[in-house]
Amino acid sequence: MPKRVDHEERRNQIAEALIRVAGRRGLHAVGMRDVAAEAGVSLRLVQYYFETKEKLLFYGLQHLTDRFTARVGARLRAAGTSRGPRATIEALLLASLPTDEEGRTFHLLYSSYSILSVTDEALAAQPFIDNPDAAENALTGLLEQAQESGLADPGIAARTEAISLLAMTATMGTSILVGQRSPESAIAVLRHHLDRIFSTTETSVNAAAG
Repeated sequence: MPKRVDHEERRNQIAEALIRVAGRRGLHAVGMRDVAAEAGVSLRLVQYYFETKEKLLFYGLQHLTDRFTARVGARLRAAGTSRGPRATIEALLLASLPTDEEGRTFHLLYSSYSILSVTDEALAAQPFIDNPDAAENALTGLLEQAQESGLADPGIAARTEAISLLAMTATMGTSILVGQRSPESAIAVLRHHLDRIFSTTETSVNAAAG
């Protein structure tokens, strides 16, 4: 009896190969033949599942986003069930910094997708991500929650701070990739800005909960 093919598993196998080879060579330099070789399958099979390089790239972006979501979830679980808004925000932001190989790959490829979507008409015709404001909305909500609980400066503009934190994290991620600063110094800068936003009350609350 012929073995049943799991098409979703095969697509994910090809997407993982794309991420690996693009992480080494850069997204712009990757072709469908390179991905096929990395995945150990034929070029015809890659073309069967994705038809064009743009469709392969877009599926790879979705797969990369799923991996990032899992990475954030792992960091949140590590922060513990008694975590406050600050610990949650810190876990979310640190997950996107290239402080390890997984983070490096995510930041490098996500930045590459952003640039390619500006200049590549076929890629630009597809939605870059399902909800481009998801991270901004999540951080805004957490900051507003902290303000309502008396854990953050009531005078800050929550959405403006959320936008600033995300932009800062993205820029520092790039500076880590190019060797301008170390992961430790980038994390220190991020925590400095969180110290400005949050009062010391949350530290006391978390200590009491522990």
